[in-house]
Formats: sequence, C-alpha cells, structure tokens
Amino acid sequence: MSTGKRLIDAAKTVDRDTLYALDKAIELVKTNAKAKFDETVEISMNLNIDPRKADQNLRGTVLLPHGTGKTLRVAVFARGERAKDAEAAGADIVGAEDLLEKVQAGQIDFDRCIATPDMMVLVGRLGKILGPRGLMPNPKLGTVTVNVAEAVKAAKGGQVEFRAEKAGIVHAGVGKASFEAGSLQDNIRAFVGAINRAKPTGAKGTYIKKVSLSSTMGPGLRVEISTISAD
Repeated sequence: MSTGKRLIDAAKTVDRDTLYALDKAIELVKTNAKAKFDETVEISMNLNIDPRKADQNLRGTVLLPHGTGKTLRVAVFARGERAKDAEAAGADIVGAEDLLEKVQAGQIDFDRCIATPDMMVLVGRLGKILGPRGLMPNPKLGTVTVNVAEAVKAAKGGQVEFRAEKAGIVHAGVGKASFEAGSLQDNIRAFVGAINRAKPTGAKGTYIKKVSLSSTMGPGLRVEISTISAD
C-alpha cells in the first residue's frame, strides 16, 4: 500500500474535531502506525505564550520514564579526568581542540552536545554551527556541567529537550509506536508535567490550549487535556 493511500485510510479513523481521552488517542495512534519502520509517537502542544517575550520563554529538559526508543549519539567537550568520566559513561565522541576542528569541518555526527564550563571558551567559537542545529551546550539544559557522566547518562537514558517555537508550539518525540500503551501514557504525562512546571512567569490565562498526538506517518488527533493529568 502506498504511503498516501495508507495516510488516507488512517485519517478516516480519526475525527479532527473530536477530543480523545489519552488512552483512546494512544490506541488510535498505535493502530495507525503502519509504516515499515517503528514510527515515533509525537506530541504537539499549543501554549498561550509568546516566546519572543523574555518572561514567556520556555525551554528545558525532561527525563522520560521509558526513554524515547531512540539511541542518541552524544559528544562531550572535556579534558583530563572529565573526559575519562564522559567516556566511561558512554559518550560517543569526546575531545577538545580535535573535536572543535571536526565540527568546523562539518563532521557533526552527534545528537546532543555536552561541555564542561571551562570548555565553553572553545565551544563558543562554534555558536554559528551548533546554535542553528539546537546543539549548543546550555547551563539551563544541564549540558554545560562538571558532572559530565550524569549528563551523558541522562541523554542516553531518554532525556528530551523542549523549546517553544514562535507561535508558542512545543513538540517532541515521546516514544515509539511499538511501546506498550502504558509506557506511552507515562512518557506523555511526564512530558506534559514538565511543561506545566516550566510555565513562564509571564504566561496569562489558559496556559495549555491544545494537545495533539500523532505518529511519524499517521494523522494527528486532539487529546482531552484533563485526561492527561488524571491519576
């Protein structure tokens, strides 16, 4: 079956005007994930914020209890004992000036970048390369730290970064379609809980306006927000 035909058939099972309870939404997303690969389950949240304003900016991380189902490649800028700690924790690439040269040459074969504070003078020179890719180490995200081993383990263990886009939309992968429904529920609730805790001081009125779920190749469907925070 072609991708287009599959998507059309899947869309017939979803009513875009209906608010689905979380368990039903997950059931439909899993049912409609029929690609030949293990599709990612994605969440999209429309928030009542304007990230262009300093007091309405939203950025942070959350550790999903069941991981993302994706293996991240982690690069660490560190020297000496910290470099050894990073390697022991499972970092894929560890270096200093040598790693800087690789990145400058366009060799960016990693999904997360961590640095010790003393390396930021070096890493700062890569801002125009790493910044647009969302890879620049940041103290607020725990990716500029002396505890590199802990940061590497978090990244490998299912930590997800989130950031509100211009329209106040946050999206992320929260697991794979092959995950048990209960695991996806746990991950989604952890993610939404983190967004709630990170609510900007300048946010007014109803904070979370809309939540949608989809799989990589499947149709999106809206989720009843009250069923996400339910115990």
